[in-house]
Order: sequence, then C-alpha cells, then structure tokens
Amino acid sequence: MGEQNISIMVHIRLVLTMIFWGGTFVAGRVLVQDLHPYSAATGRFLFASILLLVVVRVREGRLPHLSWRQLAAVILLGLSGIFSYNIFFFNGLQSVEAGRAAMIIAVNPVVTGVLSALIFREGFSLKKITGFLIALLGAVTVISRGRPDILLSDPPGIGELCIVGCVLSWSVYTIVGKALLSKIKPLVAVCYSCVAGTLMLISLSLFTGHLTELVSMRMSSMYAIGYLAVLGTALGFIWFYDGVKRLGAGNAVLYVNLVPVSGVILGILILGEKPDISLLIGGSLVIGGLLLVNTSQLSSRLKSGKHKITFPSTR
Repeated sequence: MGEQNISIMVHIRLVLTMIFWGGTFVAGRVLVQDLHPYSAATGRFLFASILLLVVVRVREGRLPHLSWRQLAAVILLGLSGIFSYNIFFFNGLQSVEAGRAAMIIAVNPVVTGVLSALIFREGFSLKKITGFLIALLGAVTVISRGRPDILLSDPPGIGELCIVGCVLSWSVYTIVGKALLSKIKPLVAVCYSCVAGTLMLISLSLFTGHLTELVSMRMSSMYAIGYLAVLGTALGFIWFYDGVKRLGAGNAVLYVNLVPVSGVILGILILGEKPDISLLIGGSLVIGGLLLVNTSQLSSRLKSGKHKITFPSTR
C-alpha cells in the first residue's frame, strides 16, 4: 500500500509540475508589465539559483566538482538555456499572449529532434516524422494566427520571433547537455547552468542599468518572481527528475505535453485571454504531433533498453 501511495504521489507531482511550467508563461506576462525583460530574467534566476544550490548541497552532501570540459559545457548551457532563452522569453511575452507563447514553445522537441538527427545521426521512424510534421504545421498556424500563406509577405511580429528564439535556444541547450554532460546528474547540470546564466544576466542588467528595478518593483512582480523561481524552476525540476527516477524517462516525459495546455487554460483563467480559432486548431495539431513523437520515442527506448532523458522543454 505504501509503494502504491508513493507511485500515486509521483504522478500527482508530475501533473502539478506541468501546471507550474504552464503557469510560467502567465507569471512572465505579469512580470514584464512592471519590469524590463533583463531585470525580470535576473530576478527569477537569482532566486532560483540560490534555491537549487541549497537543494544540490543537501542532496549530494556537497557541491560536485566539474572538469574543465564539464565547466565549459555548463557555461554553454547557461548561455543558451538560461541567458538567451530568458532574454527571448521575457521580450516575447511583452506582446505575445501567455497561451500562444506556450503553444509555440511546445514545438521544442521537433526542432531539437531534427537538430539531433543532423548532429548525432539519429534515425527517424515514419511515426516520428509524421508527428514532427503535424506539430510543425500546428506551430506555423499558431505563429501566423491562422494565415500561414502570408508569412513570407507579412513576417510575424517581434514578439513571435522572440518566442521562436526561445525554441532555438532550448534546442541548443538540450543538445549541448546531451553531448557533453553524460557524467553529471541532470539536476546538478540544471543548477550549475542556472548559476552560470544568472551571472550573465546580472552582468547585462548591471551594464544596462536595469538591475536597480528589482529594488523598487511592485508586490505583484515579487509574487511573479517567487512563483517563477520556486515553482517554475526549483521545485518543478526537482519533482520532474524525481519522476524520471521512479517512473523512467519515457513515462515521465509524456507529461510534458500538458505544459502548453495548462499555459492556455491559465492564461484564460488568470489573464482573461481569449484564444482564437487559430490557437485552438494550431494547438491541437502541436499536441497531437508531440504525442506521436513521444510515443514513438518511448517505443524506441523500450526496444533498445535505453531510458536516458535529456533536459525537457519547460519554461
């Protein structure tokens, strides 16, 4: 009975984690109404890095040492997954609705999968290729607001382009982690990359004069930063990797499909966003395509006996 209760709690925590990650789009949207994107990103990860360092220190008994190769990889992770991702993220959320941004970023696995195939020469099954194409069609529908035919003559706005920048940044983050961090635990890699990215964000905010905004921000911004740091970053990653440990990578990663759904629902409930038909149709295609991709990957892992996971797309 005890083991069954633990298993149920793992599933509940994974669902809550996906809700937390969907909520980061809402919290980010709230935050950029008060703070510049640079200071918003800095505030989030300054707090999150401190929390993650404490968690890693407690869990590992120490802060693990890195080789020079691993240190270089962690710096690249911080540059791509923390620094550039969040500069794009908060700039994009200034003009893009939370739900729409969540659906665009949900296509991360497609871009990462294509890049991985080119770099690591990974094969594609027909099911996986079909899933990629469906998800891409959905993303184009969301980005173009239902008019894919006018993308060439009338490019998407700067906000949508920034959210696409998030996708590219996280794909680089995932590939670097897969290639260079095979001997570091995922949570440790996330923690150290957060610290590296935070130092870059602090430097940028200090250089541009936006760091002082954190001293005079409104209470709503403090709540948003607390949410992003505690639930969206620290607790979210801890619960996700606990789920990976207990359920296996293939089962845990399937829950990531809930992130864009929760992003849209929370955007409606909290921000009063009104999704149009292009978001509903495009979002359905994205989620359907991702389900095909993820079930294809799970089948491949089960056949090969490999259950290793790379960093999930979350924020």
